[in-house]
Amino acid sequence: MVLAAGAGRRLRPLSRVRPKPLCPVDGVPLVDHALARARSAVGAPGAVAVNVHHGRDQLERHLAGLPAPLGPVHVSVEEREALGTAGALGRLRPWIDGRGVLVLNADTWAPGDLGWFVAGWDRERVRLAVAGDDRLRPPDRPASPVAAALVPWSEVAKLAPVPSGLWEVSWREQHAAGRLEVVRWDGPCLDCGTPARYLAANMAASGGAPVVGPGAVVEGRLERAVVWDGAHVAPGEELVDAIRTDAGVTVLVR
Repeated sequence: MVLAAGAGRRLRPLSRVRPKPLCPVDGVPLVDHALARARSAVGAPGAVAVNVHHGRDQLERHLAGLPAPLGPVHVSVEEREALGTAGALGRLRPWIDGRGVLVLNADTWAPGDLGWFVAGWDRERVRLAVAGDDRLRPPDRPASPVAAALVPWSEVAKLAPVPSGLWEVSWREQHAAGRLEVVRWDGPCLDCGTPARYLAANMAASGGAPVVGPGAVVEGRLERAVVWDGAHVAPGEELVDAIRTDAGVTVLVR
């Protein structure tokens, strides 16, 4: 399950141009990065779902055109309102139908094969891969981003299709009962929820080099910059710690 229904408010104005899951990191939409990770662990066609709400039309068009092996995917449309991380799974209970679920956030860039993470799972406890840590500090959430989660059917079966979060309605209780397993994720793991974090993910992916999308025209100077496909940087322009979109929007990260 790739969670892609959020509004991306913290990422504005970038998310006004494209839904957050379609914002590219190293030239690839965030949702495609997440789907590639999902496919590394779940190979069966049709076994991957993506939920949509904000930016639904753009996301549905993108998901419908996915090439193999990323597609096809099952699209879960949240019509009236976004249902959150728990509500999204609750809505998909009939489709999940007794299976455990690998849960990924489309806005988290965390490249790496997840086969080992699924293979080591007992299918009875919630399992989290937490960036750089293998502990939780009660009563708080993980201080570091969660790179991936595994949720057994016994927990999915309890979830209702109403706006709610997995930590609040499931994981906190499982942690208190000693039934939440945490493993350390040592690879990159960056939440792209803000322009600064989004820029940092692109710089991590490129090794610090400017990221220029296909079809972009760059005639100026770039330093720690991201230029989306189809965008233009005019002669004499200098983009430093900046993001230029194909709509002409420029975000400076300071």
